Amino acid sequence: MNMVEIKTIAGNSYSINEAFKALRTNVQFCGANIKCIAFTSCLPNEGKSSVSLELAKSLSESGKKVIVIDADLRKSVLVNRLSKMPDQIIGLSQYLTDQDTFESIVYETQYPNLKMIFSGPFPPNPVELLECDRFREMIAMCKEQYDYVLIDTPPLGVVIDAAVVATLCDGTIMVIAADRSSYKIAQSVKD
Repeated sequence: MNMVEIKTIAGNSYSINEAFKALRTNVQFCGANIKCIAFTSCLPNEGKSSVSLELAKSLSESGKKVIVIDADLRKSVLVNRLSKMPDQIIGLSQYLTDQDTFESIVYETQYPNLKMIFSGPFPPNPVELLECDRFREMIAMCKEQYDYVLIDTPPLGVVIDAAVVATLCDGTIMVIAADRSSYKIAQSVKD
């Protein structure tokens, strides 16, 4: 299995760590049937990828088996969150187009209970790939193998991909940056 090392948020302070522990606790209190969670936002650069990674790290540190799937097949930023990575990242788009096996796209991290799947090369048809049976079957398999499946998606206020992924999930977390998105935009995306 391939290995990558995830960077922590710069200046990861006590209050930031406590905020992610509180989020972890709230997710766990949702019930054992909430295993697969999509992450989206209204607009780009609101922090959804950072939130999904930090929650994944927090869950894994509490002993849960977690996999993060980067389903942003349009403009992923998760590879930029790595400090050590192989020469070439094989990802979700290659698996969904039957170019690689599931085992070849799963990466170990420095956290023993945390695995990652990166988006891979950006395809011309992201929504169609996320709607395919192969993606649906992969999510079902991950739900059997892991305690939590966290799926990072593009902003729902920009493209429809997150809504497609959310149909396969038990819940969705919408990350909203303070002083960035208006209430009207957030309400529209939520609806």
